[in-house]
Amino acid sequence: LVLMSSDLTKLPFTLRLSKQAGRIVRQNLIFAVSVILVLVTATILVPLLYPGFVLPLPLGVVGHEGSTLLVVANGLRMLAMRE
Repeated sequence: LVLMSSDLTKLPFTLRLSKQAGRIVRQNLIFAVSVILVLVTATILVPLLYPGFVLPLPLGVVGHEGSTLLVVANGLRMLAMRE
């Protein structure tokens, strides 16, 4: 938490902003790790359940990069916060 001026009236907004940032960071971490776990699990289980079938690499790339875009979009919600 950093105030860039001596105006203490902005302190309540800064506290709300930092709490919101912490929540969004946790959401993004949980979502990103969940997507990676799903992709890794699918990569391991699909060949075991369907011998001879391997998930195509582009599917993993689209899944990972799509989740990255969703994480960025979720982080952009911080821009909507106003005093």
